[in-house]
Amino acid sequence: MTEGDRERFDALLEGVIDELPDHLRALLDEAPLIVDDEPGPGLAAELGLEPGEIICGLHSGIPLNERSVEQPPDLPMQIHLFRRGILELVGGFDGPDGEIGLLEEIRITLLHEIGHHFGLDEDDLADLGYD
Repeated sequence: MTEGDRERFDALLEGVIDELPDHLRALLDEAPLIVDDEPGPGLAAELGLEPGEIICGLHSGIPLNERSVEQPPDLPMQIHLFRRGILELVGGFDGPDGEIGLLEEIRITLLHEIGHHFGLDEDDLADLGYD
């Protein structure tokens, strides 16, 4: 991925973030957003990803509905977005739905991971249209 591709993707992501309601944008102070091209080798192995398998996003840490004051957090809460996975899913910057499709997938992926932060599972997110 070129630096220009990263900048183009990140500019679209910034637009998506700017359109989020204030309470969701504030969440990104609590669970920072990390944007990478793809998971590093250690994370890919930890997740059991096969070579070439794509992933668009990841929430790490303990969801809000599972936290306890008696239990120290094991992992810092983070939301990861992976540029390559999202781009591959929509067919790149010039995919069939163009930039609108890419913006929508970035939005869906970000909201999907925010949903995990609030304790929603994959079925809950699918029911909401964030699968």
